[in-house]
Amino acid sequence: MNERDRTAQYLGQLMLASTLTLFSLHSSAEHVSLEMTIEEIEVEVAPGFKSKAFGFNGQVPGPLYHLKEGDDVEVTVSNFTTLTHTVHWHGMYQTGTWESDGVPHVTQHPIEPGESHTYRFTADKTGTLWYHCHVNVSEHVGLRGMWGPLIVDPKEPTPIEQRVTKDAILMFSGWNSEVADTYGEGGHPGEVINYFSINGKSFPTTQPLRVKEGDVLRLRLIAATIPVAFHLHGHDMLVTHKDGLPLPNPYPADVVPLAPGERIDVIVEMNNPGIWMTHDHIEHHTTNNGKEHGGSMLVVEYEGIETIEGYDFEGVDYEPDFYMSESLKQPSGLHDIEAFKGELLE
Repeated sequence: MNERDRTAQYLGQLMLASTLTLFSLHSSAEHVSLEMTIEEIEVEVAPGFKSKAFGFNGQVPGPLYHLKEGDDVEVTVSNFTTLTHTVHWHGMYQTGTWESDGVPHVTQHPIEPGESHTYRFTADKTGTLWYHCHVNVSEHVGLRGMWGPLIVDPKEPTPIEQRVTKDAILMFSGWNSEVADTYGEGGHPGEVINYFSINGKSFPTTQPLRVKEGDVLRLRLIAATIPVAFHLHGHDMLVTHKDGLPLPNPYPADVVPLAPGERIDVIVEMNNPGIWMTHDHIEHHTTNNGKEHGGSMLVVEYEGIETIEGYDFEGVDYEPDFYMSESLKQPSGLHDIEAFKGELLE
C-alpha cells in the first residue's frame, strides 16, 4: 500500500469513527420537554434587606437544568412580568440552532409580557454551564436575579469526576439596595453594589454545606454577576474544569479567581474534619452594606464535629438542597428548589 492509499485509509477510519460517535450520541439521547415561567417576586437576600427580582419559576437562582450530553431539549418560557425578556443558554454551542441563542433583536424577538417562546437545542456542550436573561442585562441579570444553573453530564466523565461523592453549586452575585424596590432602575457604570450573595443569600442566611470525612466534594463555582476570589479554609482545591471543559492539567489552589460569567469546577478531598469557613477574598464582598461578617461566605461542616458556643448556624433550619446537592442526584430535567422561592408580587 502506497502513502496515498494509507492516507486515504486513515481518513476513512477517522470519518467512520466520527460517524459512529455521532450515532452513539444520537441513539442515547433523550427528548426533554420542559416549561419555565418568569415572574415578578421579592426575595430576602440578607437580614433586613429584600429586593424585587424577576424569578425564573419564581425563584433566585432559577431552577436547575440537569441534562445529559446529547439530550434534545425543548423549553417553553412564559413571561408573566411587565417587561420583556429572553433566555440565553450560556456556554451551549447551539450547533445548528442559533435561533435559540436568546439574544433580543438578533436571534429572536423579546418575549413580551403575557407571551411565550420555545427554545430548541441539543445539549452538545458538557459540564457547568448557566442561563440568564439577555434583555437589559446590566439590570435584569446584574441586579434582578435572572440567572440559574445548567449542568450537562458528559458521556465519559474523567477519572477524578468518577470519584466525586458530593456535588454542590455556588452562584455568586451582587445587589444594590438603593434600586431594590424599583424595576427598570439600576445597572449603571459606577453603581454601588452593597450586598453580595451565594445562591441568592448573604451570610448568615446562607446554609452550611455538610460533608463526611472521606467525601470527594466537587464545587461548581459560577460567577453570575460579580468577580470572585474563592477561598476554602483547611484544604487545597484541585481545579479540574473551566467553563465546563476539563483541564488537560488540573492544578491545586487555595484561592480560585473567577471573572463575571466564568465557571470553575474544583474537587476537594474532605480529609481534615472540622468547621471551616469559605469566603470571597475580595474583602468588601464579605460585608452586608458595609457590615462585616456577611456577604459571600458559607461554612463547611464535617459530620460529628461539635460546634462552639455562639456558632452562627446553631439551631439553623437546615435545607439540604441549598447547594442543589440533592437535585443533582435526580434524573435529567428541570428541578425547582424550594429554598430559592421568592414572594410573588401582585
